[in-house]
Amino acid sequence: MSTEKEFYNVTPEPAAESNGVNPVPMHTAPQPLSPADERTWAMLAHLSVLLNLVTGFLGVGAALLIYLLYKDRSRYVAYQAMQAFLMQLLFWAGGGVLIGIMWAVVGALSAILVGILLIPIALLLTPVLLIFPLIALGYGIYGGIEASNGKDFRYWLVGDWALSLM
Repeated sequence: MSTEKEFYNVTPEPAAESNGVNPVPMHTAPQPLSPADERTWAMLAHLSVLLNLVTGFLGVGAALLIYLLYKDRSRYVAYQAMQAFLMQLLFWAGGGVLIGIMWAVVGALSAILVGILLIPIALLLTPVLLIFPLIALGYGIYGGIEASNGKDFRYWLVGDWALSLM
């Protein structure tokens, strides 16, 4: 069993020991991930899109959490997680927001004739916008498979953006 001094890898200063004051622990830099762990966490970042099927929004948070937890330990995991976060944010949340805004405008304009005339257009655009979450879902699963195989997967629209944010 290790002592507190061994755990923090510090040696107390003589003055601090004689005063009875505990030394301030020095933390070491986080250890880098093994290649297998990198592939696993990158895959999980992409597959976090599956959480959206159950919760509607937690996949975005899971990808961001993986990014925040592993950004200092693996640039590969950080990049894959940032891409997954941006893709889900744009396609999953963005598609839902666009549908909501569209129907809010149609509802507000229904008080006048213009809104009633926009209802058929909104009915046609709703299924088109519902495709966005499905694209994010399929693309996320594909990204998870590629990351699991250790490939440097890059989303078509957000890959360069994610790289610039890191």
